[in-house]
Amino acid sequence: MWDASEIRALSFDTGGTVLDWHSGFRTAFAQAGRRHGLERDWTTLANELRSRALGRTLNMGRDEPPPYNIDEVHRRTLDELCSEFELDAFTDDERHGIAWTAIHSLDAWPDFGPVLPRLRSRYPVCSHTVLSFRIIVDTARHNGLDWDAVFSCEAIGIYKTLPESYETVAGWLALEPSQIMKVACHATDLNAARAVGYRTAFVLRPDEWGTAPVPDPADIDPGPDCDIVVDTFDQLADALGV
Repeated sequence: MWDASEIRALSFDTGGTVLDWHSGFRTAFAQAGRRHGLERDWTTLANELRSRALGRTLNMGRDEPPPYNIDEVHRRTLDELCSEFELDAFTDDERHGIAWTAIHSLDAWPDFGPVLPRLRSRYPVCSHTVLSFRIIVDTARHNGLDWDAVFSCEAIGIYKTLPESYETVAGWLALEPSQIMKVACHATDLNAARAVGYRTAFVLRPDEWGTAPVPDPADIDPGPDCDIVVDTFDQLADALGV
């Protein structure tokens, strides 16, 4: 049985859990398409961009230093999709708008910003993310978010879901893993954090993938081992007794 009084910090997954990447990508695709009179399934394209980029980013650093960060991955993946879906008309500026501008100006989920000060009144609240430092800086400024710290895997050199990434964050916070609660809407992230000793909280984000089926249904199933399972960030704060 876990004890909330033992928690000393909160570590948030950020893309998807805090930031609505799907709407940002989908809107940017659709805007570029309209300029050229092109119609595609922009929901599918947004989700393909995200899922392929994650597939190329997660667990980087296992065997060699990461050769790129996620900003580079987004652009390479977008160019690949433009070729596959006959979107060669998209200009370099339009591709930059999708792969850079859109994700650097993502909106946070509406229930996160108002609760963040409440959580910070008791805990250091950090972002532990595969997203680049620049994405977190830009989206924090865009949404008025005050993180206590940002731990990008870009600096760690070991990407989630490798255990060393979570261990490094605990070391930088000068805490034992059991004193940190990992907060995410992805079971894979929470399972990896729990494996090195973190407490875990699952916050449902039902619109993360838009109206399309979730590529991996198991990833949105918190399972029986999460310490907290909630629908909103308000409920998370309540469960922590803040």
